[in-house]
Amino acid sequence: MAITYTWKVTSVKVKDEGDNTDAIVQTFWTKTGTDDNGEQGTFSGATPFTSVDVPEGEFVAFADLTEEIILGWIQAVVVDQYENHVNQQIQKQIDQKAIVEKDLPWASI
Repeated sequence: MAITYTWKVTSVKVKDEGDNTDAIVQTFWTKTGTDDNGEQGTFSGATPFTSVDVPEGEFVAFADLTEEIILGWIQAVVVDQYENHVNQQIQKQIDQKAIVEKDLPWASI
């Protein structure tokens, strides 16, 4: 069954680093997977950053940031084994929703 994923930045932390004012140093985010039946699972993550290594002229001022820019940074980090782990946790949540508790057939009502 196919899963459609959506990402969302839920919060950021900033600090002044060198000449960079309000540099993003911590991001908080969610990745939600929705299967064909509409069942969802969500993974909450946190990814740190530093502006120290940003090449001169490429720093983006806080006021100019968009969710898409920050998600691009996060998605560049959440790759390979880390992304597999995130997706597995989402799948596990979706799979748990298919498990239901039933009354025993011999139990009196």
